Amino acid sequence: MSKTAFIPSIPGTSEDDFDVSATAKMAGYRRFYGVLKVVRTTDGRVLFPFDGAPEFGPHSTRLEAIAAAQVYGEHIVASDLARPEL
Repeated sequence: MSKTAFIPSIPGTSEDDFDVSATAKMAGYRRFYGVLKVVRTTDGRVLFPFDGAPEFGPHSTRLEAIAAAQVYGEHIVASDLARPEL
């Protein structure tokens, strides 16, 4: 018998209900890609990355790559607050 439990989707009500993690990875000489993870903490749902998610790069500096990922993370949070993915 499976021990999985149903976890209901609980939409976030503010930006504090999301965990946004933006970092960068290096791929070759001076080629940096942003790495992003967005989790809605109210129900633990991972909103990003998903299958077919875009890549953030290549950028010439690590800071540019992180900034690109962070901006996209803020966009995902704002979009989920407006229309929650349930």
